[in-house]
Amino acid sequence: MSTAAPVSLVTGANRGIGRETARQLAALGHTVLLCARRPEDAERTVADLAPGVPGTLLPFRLDVTDADDVTALARRVEEEFGVLDVLVNNAAINYDTARRAVSVDLDEVRRTLETNLFGAWRTAQAFLPLLRRSRHPRLVNVSSESGSLEHMSGGTPAYGVSKAALNALTRKLADELQGDRILVNAVCPGWIATDMGGPGGGPVGQGAAGIVWAATLPDSGPTGGFFREGEPVAW
Repeated sequence: MSTAAPVSLVTGANRGIGRETARQLAALGHTVLLCARRPEDAERTVADLAPGVPGTLLPFRLDVTDADDVTALARRVEEEFGVLDVLVNNAAINYDTARRAVSVDLDEVRRTLETNLFGAWRTAQAFLPLLRRSRHPRLVNVSSESGSLEHMSGGTPAYGVSKAALNALTRKLADELQGDRILVNAVCPGWIATDMGGPGGGPVGQGAAGIVWAATLPDSGPTGGFFREGEPVAW
């Protein structure tokens, strides 16, 4: 990364893997823009985390389903920092384990796609001009093995389809952005004990570490890949 503190933005960062990803990046000295749908959640999270890290944590409101909100934040980041080095598309909803593809309400699927796919897509588009200004730009889409076509089975239809689509977006962006030196990868954190993942999963620090690995890859690192703990996952 550059000699100045890298500027990293993490969506959905007020809890779970997003929160821990923001903490780990700040622990590496990054200036982290910690985003949440409700500003009070972002502010509370920053107040909790900031005393324990050498980097800077800054709270921002961001609803990735609101195009105006995303555009406004991109404009604000441009005004205040002029660049973005790392974008982590972490915001996601609806791990719908009780649903089945044969019967799920398609309105629920649309709502899930609006956050998990289109939210990440519009955020990437809005911040690409700032990523292009970075010397070492990185874009990380937080995905899931639920989106792996090779391992996919029934159940969890909205979430699984949304993550498969996010993986496809990762491939598209990685190929189109090679000329801009932007490394774009999807990361599966694994089964992690969070509000979404539920009890029984691994520690949140373990899941976030794979995301931070992708966010801090060297310039010679991979792009267009799907990883868990730094190792490839089958598409």
